[in-house]
Amino acid sequence: MKQDYIELKVNRDFGDIISVYFDFFKQNIKKFTNIFINYNGIFLIALLIISYLLVSGFIGLITATRGSYNSSVIADESYLIYLIIGGTLFFVVFLVLAALNYGLSTSYMVNYENSKGNNFEKQVVWKLIKQKFGSIILFILLLIPIYIVFFIISMILAFIPLLGALAQYVISFFIGAWVGVSFFSMLYENRDVTNAYGEGWKLVTKNFWKSIGVNFILGLLIGLLLMIVLMIPGIIVGIYTFHAVQTDVIIAESVFAKVVYTFGTCLILITMVYSQCLSQFINGILFFNLHEKEYNINTRSKIEQIGQ
Repeated sequence: MKQDYIELKVNRDFGDIISVYFDFFKQNIKKFTNIFINYNGIFLIALLIISYLLVSGFIGLITATRGSYNSSVIADESYLIYLIIGGTLFFVVFLVLAALNYGLSTSYMVNYENSKGNNFEKQVVWKLIKQKFGSIILFILLLIPIYIVFFIISMILAFIPLLGALAQYVISFFIGAWVGVSFFSMLYENRDVTNAYGEGWKLVTKNFWKSIGVNFILGLLIGLLLMIVLMIPGIIVGIYTFHAVQTDVIIAESVFAKVVYTFGTCLILITMVYSQCLSQFINGILFFNLHEKEYNINTRSKIEQIGQ
């Protein structure tokens, strides 16, 4: 076994899962980020264009509404068109990115486990995604009715003070764990989509609070980490906005303002996409943990090796 290999198929307790996640994160963040950039390059450019459309439309509408500069009805409509096109493109691109990066992070972890380390070519990550592309699309499509049901339940729970809000969070983390573990089951065990959902349901429901707790704690820590990353551009945008207000800069007519806000918006969108990959790593650690607890495959294999 390679020294740099972090064994994933181990039945660990709650604290060890948290620790192993960050060990895996530190060891693989550089290589995975390179793969993320390579396979998302064209979509990252698309997010930059979308950010420009959204920023141009939003700033234009706000400025025109306040009457800060001469604008016609036609100009107002053009800004609204910017917003509509940008919003529509964002919805489409985000769905594509969701499918791609859900598969990307899962495929990376599956290949890590199969190779007993990260000494594998980036092409094999994409190869697994292509092999299961049809199943991935079907898996994503089945999320629509799942989240429709979740939305309906959330609306009902919203009428229950305090306990309703807590129940919403619990159900949300449960669905996140269930979907993530099911996706890993589909790619790692080569299951069909419905079978994978069933396997994920079995593993997560048998370890209900453990699954929810891991997703909550690690999700919170990742969120804090990404907030720290976004602080620098956030401060820059904030300082520029303060300066623009104090000096009466007409933001809608400023090219520099649009550049600042466009790159700021684009960075937020990219961070949202990247955080999805990090969240799926959580469910990867959880999947291998729950799978080993249920089936003891790795443990039995070690016992058999000792007996030979």
